[in-house]
Amino acid sequence: MSSLKSISNYIFNNKELLANEIVNGVVHSIDMEIPPWEQEQAINMYIEFVSFIGEYVVSGEEKIPDSLLEWSKRNAAMVSLDGNLSILVVRYLPTRNVITEILTNLAVQFNLSLHELSKMIIQVNRMLDVSLNETVANYEFLVSEYKKTSQMEIAKVATPVIPVKDGIIVLPLVGRIDTFRIKYLIENSTPKIANMDVNYVIIDFSGVYKIDKVNIRLINEMVQMIRLMGINVIATGVSPDLAKMAIIEGIEISSIVYPNLKIALESIH
Repeated sequence: MSSLKSISNYIFNNKELLANEIVNGVVHSIDMEIPPWEQEQAINMYIEFVSFIGEYVVSGEEKIPDSLLEWSKRNAAMVSLDGNLSILVVRYLPTRNVITEILTNLAVQFNLSLHELSKMIIQVNRMLDVSLNETVANYEFLVSEYKKTSQMEIAKVATPVIPVKDGIIVLPLVGRIDTFRIKYLIENSTPKIANMDVNYVIIDFSGVYKIDKVNIRLINEMVQMIRLMGINVIATGVSPDLAKMAIIEGIEISSIVYPNLKIALESIH
């Protein structure tokens, strides 16, 4: 039996022991408190990774196993729960060092040549590099998806359509008004308004603390759409800064403007 095959068999037969050795070595190397449950989770994950090593070092293949890519994706999913990728990335270097030391000791134990040891370490480093890249890429994807979902939920809550009287609804704009929220209004709230028995839509800006000229233009587009449906649009709570920006940009937020919502409602007969 070749030395590489002997090492492979040893790794498969002792993967739990080696996984514990890797985790203990990494924990000892980094200045970070890792709770026991997380260490146990890491051990279970490294049992799988050690199995990949046992298979990969003896195969001599360039292709990274698909199972390793899936393992890296699960890493990303686990990290995305707390949103701190650095917690995982910082462990790759000590992991690399600990595994290199383990492989070197095995090379001595099983009389592996220097060339074979070098090849084995290069293969394992390739695995770690691919795993890290896959983990980071999937982490960024998951964070992006989570951000989209969060934006959607915020948009639903922050842009309600509120009936206040027969034929009158209010669209209160609150907080920082970004493009996502305005487009959500245009794509979701405007069709809803079209299906309601509405004569007046009051857009209340009193809760807005930040908006830029791009989104003022989008609001203007929404106002024009509502007006083309035969519905009157009233603006209330327009701040001096917002009014100044609208004038500079040549945008008419609404042809009817009142200082506040109370006066606007009183003016509608």
